[in-house]
Amino acid sequence: MILIADSGASKTDWRVIDDKGDIGQHRGIGFNPNYQTAAEMASELQDDFLLDLRADVETIYYYGAGCTSGKNRQQVENALRSLFKHAEINIDHDLMAAARATCGSEAGIACILGTGSNSCDYDGDIIIAKRPAPGYILGDEGSGSYIGRKFLADFIHEEMPKKVREKVLDAFQLENQMIIENIYQRPFPGRYMASFCRFITENKSDPYCYMLYYEAFQDFFKKHVMKYDDYKKKPVNFVGSIAFYNSDILRNAAYDADIKVNMIIEGPIAGLTLYHQNKL
Repeated sequence: MILIADSGASKTDWRVIDDKGDIGQHRGIGFNPNYQTAAEMASELQDDFLLDLRADVETIYYYGAGCTSGKNRQQVENALRSLFKHAEINIDHDLMAAARATCGSEAGIACILGTGSNSCDYDGDIIIAKRPAPGYILGDEGSGSYIGRKFLADFIHEEMPKKVREKVLDAFQLENQMIIENIYQRPFPGRYMASFCRFITENKSDPYCYMLYYEAFQDFFKKHVMKYDDYKKKPVNFVGSIAFYNSDILRNAAYDADIKVNMIIEGPIAGLTLYHQNKL
């Protein structure tokens, strides 16, 4: 039995392939070793779906946010090992998941635009270059946390249009102190900031909400895509809910930046499942 995981800051998509080739699926909480210890992740792994599989899983392929360094990969392996005592565990970065799911065996640029953001240049086999991804305080351009941060700052400073502000107050009963507490005193502020993107997407016909996305995507292109060699000649692919549900704005921003967008998908798990099925 093979277990495949695609994990971001907000959620983890799990797929299990049994010895008959049947596929099971589950969505659980997200993990990131930059912000969680192995013990904290192990505690969150006590999920009924995973507990039912622990005796049968032989191999795990885990692709996760924050799994760039050896130290972080070891943290995730330790957390998984607490549940899957005898399985072979393979840990890779979520960028590899994005590259394999969107580029396959072809060269291209793979990007992640979800709660956080990231990107890489992929030659069809390995990642040959990537840009820094310092997280929601120093980076994450184009991501949900980046867009949500601007949105909340505009609310605090009363710099969003009055009709949008009235909708925000009606939908969330927001207060400045509530925002401050969620960002500075409670866990996972990136998730909190990104949570407002559903509202922004629902109201993207409003010029203010549209431009929040458009300008954030332009910032992402400048900090990431435009710094890869020959970026204008390569297909640029996207994974993540922010890219997927705002693909119209993303493609408009890319066109204006002379960037060729190819595939935009919500998540890589289906492509990863197919990839590992073909390896059996």
